[in-house]
Amino acid sequence: MTTTRLLEPGDAHVLADLVAANRTFLAPWEPVRAEAYFTPEGQSDVIAESLERYEAGLQVPRVILDRSGDVVGRINLSNIVRGAFQSASVGYWLAESAGGRGLGTAALAEMVTVGFTDEHLHRLEAGTIPENVRSQAVLERNGFVQFGYAPRYLSIAGRWQDHLLFQLLNDEV
Repeated sequence: MTTTRLLEPGDAHVLADLVAANRTFLAPWEPVRAEAYFTPEGQSDVIAESLERYEAGLQVPRVILDRSGDVVGRINLSNIVRGAFQSASVGYWLAESAGGRGLGTAALAEMVTVGFTDEHLHRLEAGTIPENVRSQAVLERNGFVQFGYAPRYLSIAGRWQDHLLFQLLNDEV
């Protein structure tokens, strides 16, 4: 069963509803967002930018679907770098109600296939704040291994936070 699909302009309303309803749940793991981000118009802007980056070969933006086909989150390959690096970053989030059902693990597995088979990448990387053990478990279930620790790596929840860095290498390339 497919757990992800390409992001579409028509996803703006459902994503706005999800990010607004899960604002408190996601806040510890996300950058501080402008109020507009939580509106259909703000999500339309996010989608348009993501699809532009997709067309430029810099990102693969997808939504995560539950078993009934409803959108319950987002997952991206971003910062795609070609040439000698052939690498991308992976980022994802799920609505609180969708957690604990294997959807994040399945969505990441699909993105690994997309990254390695469709995009012919050599390496996928993801970072989590040390307290985000659920996200780390999703990465580890998909074969990612921790390879580093980055002090004050990203501004999350309004402050520069340390991150554990994980990677998965494509042995087929």
